Amino acid sequence: MTRLAAASLAGTAVEFYDFFVYGTAAALVLGPLFFPTFSPLAGSLAAFGTFGIGFIARPLGSVVFGHIGDRYGRRPVLFLSLFLTGFATVAVGCVPSYATIGAAAPVLLLVLRFLQGLGLGGEWGGAVLLTVEHAPARRRVLWSSFPQMGPSLGFLLANGVMLALSAGLTDAEFRSWGWRIPFWGAGLLAAGGLLLRSSLAETPQFQEMGERAKLPLAEVVRDHWRLVLLTAGALSVGYAVFYAVTTWALAYATEHLGVSRTVMLVCIMAAVAVKGALTPVSALLADRYGRRPLCLAGCTACALWMFPLIALLQTGEPLLMFAGVLVALLAFITMFAVIAAYLPELYEPRVRCTGAAVGYNLGGVLGGALTPIVATALARGEGPPWGVAAYLTGIALLSLGCFALLPETRPVLEPAEAGAEAAPA
Repeated sequence: MTRLAAASLAGTAVEFYDFFVYGTAAALVLGPLFFPTFSPLAGSLAAFGTFGIGFIARPLGSVVFGHIGDRYGRRPVLFLSLFLTGFATVAVGCVPSYATIGAAAPVLLLVLRFLQGLGLGGEWGGAVLLTVEHAPARRRVLWSSFPQMGPSLGFLLANGVMLALSAGLTDAEFRSWGWRIPFWGAGLLAAGGLLLRSSLAETPQFQEMGERAKLPLAEVVRDHWRLVLLTAGALSVGYAVFYAVTTWALAYATEHLGVSRTVMLVCIMAAVAVKGALTPVSALLADRYGRRPLCLAGCTACALWMFPLIALLQTGEPLLMFAGVLVALLAFITMFAVIAAYLPELYEPRVRCTGAAVGYNLGGVLGGALTPIVATALARGEGPPWGVAAYLTGIALLSLGCFALLPETRPVLEPAEAGAEAAPA
């Protein structure tokens, strides 16, 4: 289990590094470089629009790779998705700016961002099922929380590289070529991830499966459409909160509040580091008390914290901004440390890769794709952007209602079973 968890963690870290480095670049440089004929506000909206394309591609990726995972095994998904995302990310770093090739530049950017999202849409399902279908039932959430720590590591790595380049280069050098270096580095990371995954075995549950679904998506739509919609709505708040504080807040603080780019990146990275370290704590609580109670608690915390978050960001004080972001991310991880086990448990094994991944990535469209765009539009006036707080609170309440309608899935073990599983866990 340790080797499997490490491999799934490394893979999701690389995949989310690729995805996050684009979000940081969109917040800092992509608007002026690829949409120079737009006003500053329109340029930011256009850059975040290309960012959102990745989320729109993710459900399609979950369908394509989910079909592969349910028909041919979880293992092939891990290789194909990582290769596709790594290739697209390196290619983004090679796209000339608008000044060089004109309108072809933003078009290429859109295509490559779409491919990034396609690969990431398949990655999550494969990485999560690798641990979920190997793990003992009593510690299933704990082991499946390892791939959920991958986004934190990927975010820290992506923004750490961006921070180092931003601090070490002049603004002109960073905007000219420095921002491309993190994209090129994705090739080395993807190669290392593929090497690490080369020795992984197929999951026992897939090997023991009897008849496999011929068209997994058709079965999911026919038999589990309500479950897909509920999980997508439930997860939308997690995406909305995470990308509000890591992408929109970065752009807002640097452009509207005059906060240094370096200071804001450090605040966000420190909060993400704490969030990643505490992910196993939420997982252990979910193994002990159930999946649904943790998700409901996280949603409630998000709903209560959005207005204080905006108030703390508006101060422009680093410690207060850090506190606002940290509490928001802790509320987020209370839910998202759990859903890696929760979503697959909601589906039967024959359509699990497709069903769990589609629900997870549709939540990304609802919460992640729109949030930076909507928040940027709502924050364009003078004064604190309370409209952003109201928007995020509304999404939190929607997700709370969806989680309330989902069943609990924590396995109830007999005393003999619990004792037998305690030792390997």
